[in-house]
Parts: sequence; C-alpha cells; structure tokens
Amino acid sequence: MYTLNYIAIASSRNQERSFSLCSCFGFAMPEPFFLKNGATVDQLLWMNTATQLHIAVCLCQVPDTASVIGFVDGAIDFSRVHEVINPYDEYALEEAVRIKERFEGSRVMVFNVAPLLAKELLQKALALGADRAVAVSGSEPSDPFLIALRLSEAIAAFYPEVLPDLVFCGKHSADFQSGQVALMLAELLGIEAVTAVTALRVSEEGLELQREIECGIEYLELRSPVVLTAEKGLNVPRKTSIKAVMEARKKTIESFQSTATSSPYVLMSDTQPLERKKKCRFVSDEKELLRLLSSEGIFSDRVDNKNKA
Repeated sequence: MYTLNYIAIASSRNQERSFSLCSCFGFAMPEPFFLKNGATVDQLLWMNTATQLHIAVCLCQVPDTASVIGFVDGAIDFSRVHEVINPYDEYALEEAVRIKERFEGSRVMVFNVAPLLAKELLQKALALGADRAVAVSGSEPSDPFLIALRLSEAIAAFYPEVLPDLVFCGKHSADFQSGQVALMLAELLGIEAVTAVTALRVSEEGLELQREIECGIEYLELRSPVVLTAEKGLNVPRKTSIKAVMEARKKTIESFQSTATSSPYVLMSDTQPLERKKKCRFVSDEKELLRLLSSEGIFSDRVDNKNKA
C-alpha cells in the first residue's frame, strides 16, 4: 500500500509558484526531500544499521555510441560493435551499491540475460561493487517478455524462500528504448513496480521515493519487495579502479540455464539504416513541382481530379 503526494513547480521569469497536496493525504515529506530552484535532491538514506537488504539488479548490454554500426540483409552487423552496460542500468547498479555500503550485511546480486561470452559486462558489475553475478543463458531472447520471463525464473531460483527486498532495473535500454522488461518482471514476480525513480530513501517503515511527471513531481511511499527503474539524476555512477577490476576477475560468474519459452509478443522483422543525406532538387515553376510530386506518388489523386475537371 502506498501514498501519493504531488508538488508542481511552475516558473514565470523570476517568480516561482508551488503547491503541495501532502496535507490532503496526511503525509509530510522530510524537508530535504523537496526540490527548490532546481537543486539536487538530498538522497540521504536513513535506516537502522542492523537491517540487511537483499538487492537484485537486472542489467542489459547495448552498443557503445562510439561503435560503428552497420547493416547486412536488414539486420544489424555486430562484428564491429562494442557493447557496454546500458547507461540507465548503471544508475540502478550504483543505487544498489550505495544502499549496500550504507547498511552492513546487505548483498547485491546482478542478473544478465546473455551468453557466457558477455562475461565482461558482469565482471565490470562486480568491479563496481556487486557481490555476485549471474549469467542467464538460453535460446536467443526474441522480445522483452521472454527476457522478463527468464529474469523472473532466475531470481526465483536464487531467492527460493523470500524474494529480494529491492529489484533495480534501468528506465529503458539505450538501443531500442525498450522499457517493458521491468514492469513485466514485476508482474511475473507478483510485486509492485515504480518507474523512472529520481530519488530514493529507505526506512524501517518502507520506501520513500520520487519521480518526475509532466505536471511536477510525484512522491510515493511503499513497502518492499518492489521493482524500481532508475532514471538519470538518481545518482552519479562511480568509476572502476584498477584494484577493483583485478579483484573482479578472480570472482566466479555464476550461470543459470533458463528453460522458459514463449511465443514472441513483439517480433522485429527488419532494420534499415537512417538516411541522413537528403536530396535537394530545384524546379522552374509550380507545374514542374506538381509533376515531380505526382511521379513520386504524392498528390496523385488531386492531379487526376484536376485533369478530369
């Protein structure tokens, strides 16, 4: 069960107007949690230090923006593509590691639906502070639902008695902008989900978080277990150190063979490169323009009707 609170901030030159519906719900947010003049939200975590949390983080790999991406027969040519952790997943992992560092005894486990050849991604996650890494393998995933199905199967296998307190995902993937996996995963696990989280607090009573919406800022209060997707601004991801990278290479990447199968709900039939160069043609008069447009199949009906008249 959760409570909704809203703050809408509107600016008119040097004046700002704000209103809050907190009193309508009988809930008061701590003062540092409010945004003022665009300041960064205080993300101080407060909780009994004896509390131990189990946190799962779902990662995916996307092409590096610096990679050269080509197309062959309507499919992406990955031969020259270098894949990295999805940027939004980095925010999710960073938040999970920060919670672990704040509360002694907490554990972070990362999951990735990919072949074992993609172990570099999981090794980086270990170097960034994760305790365990699991590569979920199986047949090539065809759509977001199958990915969510395999993640739910793996999480249930590694948390057989009690689900993790927090499951973090990125808001969406940076390649195809797919943001369905987290919500599908929450439904398959039977727990709540909140998307695009920009600030988070944890207490013995539950979670307090905020997310930006069109008309302002939405505040939520809820209890774990819950799936959260991380938005840009939640934190600033750390960089790996040489020592952490060397230690991560010594750790074992666990594997989980998924047997989940499902007919694809979304099937990508073709991919074509974007045409960045546009053709520019000059015409002598409007009649020539109309002829060119009609030859390309544009305004053909209008031309036919004019000729009949």
